[in-house]
Amino acid sequence: MSELEKRIRKKSLLSKVMKPEDIVKLFAEAGAGKKVLNLGWSGFTPVGYPKVVPIALADYVEQNGLQGKWKFNLFIGASVGVETEDRWATLDMIDRRWPYQTGKNIQKSINSGKIRFGDKHLSMFAQDLKYGFYTKDEGGKLDFALIEASAITEDGGIVLAGSIGAAPEIIDVADKIIVEINTGVPSFEGIHDIVSTDLPPNRKPYLITKVTDRIGTTYVPVDDKKIVAIIESKMPDNGRALTEPDDLSNTIAGHIMEFFKHEIKMGRLPENLLPLQSGVGNIANAVVGGLVNGDFKNLLVFTEVLQDTMLDLFDSGKLDFANATSLSLSAKGFERFFAKFDEYTKKIILRPQQISNNPECIRRLGVIGMNTPVEFDIYAHANSTCVGGTRMINGLGGSGDFERNAYISIMHTPSCRPSKTDEFGISAVVPKAPHVDHTEHDIDVLVTEQGLADLRGMAPKERAREIIKKCAHPAYKDYLMDYLERAEKATGYAHEPQLLDECYKMHLSLAENGTMRFWNK
Repeated sequence: MSELEKRIRKKSLLSKVMKPEDIVKLFAEAGAGKKVLNLGWSGFTPVGYPKVVPIALADYVEQNGLQGKWKFNLFIGASVGVETEDRWATLDMIDRRWPYQTGKNIQKSINSGKIRFGDKHLSMFAQDLKYGFYTKDEGGKLDFALIEASAITEDGGIVLAGSIGAAPEIIDVADKIIVEINTGVPSFEGIHDIVSTDLPPNRKPYLITKVTDRIGTTYVPVDDKKIVAIIESKMPDNGRALTEPDDLSNTIAGHIMEFFKHEIKMGRLPENLLPLQSGVGNIANAVVGGLVNGDFKNLLVFTEVLQDTMLDLFDSGKLDFANATSLSLSAKGFERFFAKFDEYTKKIILRPQQISNNPECIRRLGVIGMNTPVEFDIYAHANSTCVGGTRMINGLGGSGDFERNAYISIMHTPSCRPSKTDEFGISAVVPKAPHVDHTEHDIDVLVTEQGLADLRGMAPKERAREIIKKCAHPAYKDYLMDYLERAEKATGYAHEPQLLDECYKMHLSLAENGTMRFWNK
């Protein structure tokens, strides 16, 4: 018996096994007379996403000169591998894309107007997909679900692979399901905790009071009559390359470690902290690295993605248990994970993103949220998505889910970054954010390598002085304080004083001169 046959435990579904070229015909037939097909893919970051079918469709479009003629709407829990959606962007195969993406080509197409992109809190995306909001003019359904799985149960349930994301909702609202069973990885059966979404007014609470609680099934229940094809895949996840922390990131992490120690001393945190959420990138890695080398023990994690450094935290003996919706590991990280598969999987639960990012659970558990913005202003409004207020990078992701609902909401970033013409050309602290993803009401603590500003209990003008004093780079500190004082006088010391003819002058200078330091010109 082949490995694929072993993984398909409902034997009547063996008749649905097809080759990639047969799948292309299914799409061609379904698309006849319909301009754009609505597709839902599994995956969350470059993990657990379909590969064989998207690559086969891209090959077909490329070989038959169908660029720009055969398009799809893509609804995926978060980003996926560049060999799929980013290649689709180069072939002009994407009309609409929700709610998060990565890749140079897809970003270029979004910012040139070729792809209509929608940004959404990830917990809300999953529920709104189930509500039918994204295809409301077409019955609220998806034409196809493309799902990477690691097995199919005796009842036809789909055992997902290294991520869950919005796969349960996608499976639920799709008319047809195509399953890629990846026999190149072990079966992940047992690591998932799947709960399907009810529709209002029948939604029930998520009864998670501890990080270790299980409330669902280890597979996605499915009407297997909707499964129209099964494909074998042996392709590895493209993985998320690990970004090593630098000195600056380690300094930021050091400020956060000292803050945690102070909060424990003051009785506002327990000795083992509270469940931790950490975003992606070198600062997030440095924070986890600080925990690996620190004194905190019996830690818990309630987050979106587990990166390689979380394996370090497990191996240090300081992390007891972790929740996520994706194993966002690098290629080497997956090698480590599979080498100790049984040991790690006993300490991990993967949940749908509607639960991993759910405000109800985040608030109840008292999660500490830590994320990186593009910039924040002197009153603590933060921009995570649109450079210069206009150019989309990746999307909001889950940072808003955590920042608004966390016990302590922390945002961390370098105080400034070099531009092409100025080593201090881009300040992360500005008078007024040109795009706001996280309001002043959501953020408790701001951190740069310069210092940490604890903003809890402060009025706006107090916050402004604390942010400038603790977080701004010396190249910008004097200007920002001068700006605040002039704005106060000009507005009669208003609640949040701004000079409307000057508040975006730093951004305009960057666009025109390659530096925010317009006073140096």
